[in-house]
Amino acid sequence: MASTPAMGDPCFDVDKLSYEIFTILESKFLFGYDDPKLFLNESSPETPAKNHASPTISSGKVRILSIDAISDCLLAAAFLARIESSLRIQSGDPAAPIADFFDIASGSGAGGVISAMLFTRGVNGRPLFSAEETLCFLAKNGLPSARKGLFRAMLRRPIDGSFRKIFGEATLRDTVKPLLIPCFDFSTGAPFLFSRADAVETDGYDFRIREICAATCGVLKAMDMKSIDGRTRIAAVGGEVAMANPTAAAITHVLHNKQEFPFASRVEDLLVLSIAGVAPELAFRSSQSTSEALRIAGNGMADTVDQVIAMAFSHNKTNNSNYIRLQAHGLGIETTKGSNRDAKQIMETAEAILGQRNVESVLFQGRKLSQETNAEKLERFAAELIEEHDNRKKSRIPTVFIKQIMTPRTSSATTITSTTLSGSPRPNSSHS
Repeated sequence: MASTPAMGDPCFDVDKLSYEIFTILESKFLFGYDDPKLFLNESSPETPAKNHASPTISSGKVRILSIDAISDCLLAAAFLARIESSLRIQSGDPAAPIADFFDIASGSGAGGVISAMLFTRGVNGRPLFSAEETLCFLAKNGLPSARKGLFRAMLRRPIDGSFRKIFGEATLRDTVKPLLIPCFDFSTGAPFLFSRADAVETDGYDFRIREICAATCGVLKAMDMKSIDGRTRIAAVGGEVAMANPTAAAITHVLHNKQEFPFASRVEDLLVLSIAGVAPELAFRSSQSTSEALRIAGNGMADTVDQVIAMAFSHNKTNNSNYIRLQAHGLGIETTKGSNRDAKQIMETAEAILGQRNVESVLFQGRKLSQETNAEKLERFAAELIEEHDNRKKSRIPTVFIKQIMTPRTSSATTITSTTLSGSPRPNSSHS
């Protein structure tokens, strides 16, 4: 039998060094560590004493909203309307849109359309839609079958007759805060991320939001797109194919975009709300349709991203209080009976779904039921958002520095405003 290497054996030192290097790389990749102490041996005289560690100055947490490529857009809208209502009550501002309480939004597929509706700038300089208005708009525009989906049905009409009515000629630069929407570019064979940060820098990465929404909702047929100046051309297909769960992309964007988020360096500096679709009970069949296979693959990718992110937050001892993911199980809103419901009835259905216990993902260990319901987690997270909102009012150091447009482009950004949606204009409330 081969003897175990002794402590002084070079093989032992090499193995130990390899293990330490792997640990550092793994921590850096998964959890965003940027701590020089990781590179120092605990016995090294250069290792700082634990009791003399210098205190860190917190400048606040970056608030991220992420919405999956969902099949049940009404459920996601109802979740958002629910948390917006709670935020309005706790903040004392009955007209505050949900965009006031988040710093960046990401969305894929139908989730990208909802994100764009919430963060595109309206004619009064405020967000085009609140979450409540988004829900009313989607409910008013009908409830097609779950198999086809609301936005898929919209895409069968000309773009100018559907998304143009919502977004007009607005582009990525015409958003109140950073926005990320993915698609897959057939011309390069790689995912493509539409980003406001890039659009502000150059017209070569600025696209019309109505075209972005059509692209991220597409599934099998590529859509030829070009930037505002025509220099960037892509053949885009849906975000569900490229990035069903854009939460990791949003986190990576925040941690590496030091111009807009200079103080965010690790997950402790983030507050993340991730909204998933309905987790269906799949029946085994000997053959699956193409759309069904894509849906299964998308759900698998989304769950994997959720598991890794949940592990990162838990590993950093935040107890997942900074990250929650809402997901319904079984039937959603679009698959339940009834086709002429109003927003109030939809919210009642959503409340029943929020009463479910949330399912958490554990990396390499599958899923488990949490001790809290979706509604309880939502209320707890809303309290975190309000605390951050209040702290910023008292802080002298801004948490976020949103890139300003140096050469504003005149845009007929919105033909649908809060006036047409609710009958009276929404009063402006101060930005967070």
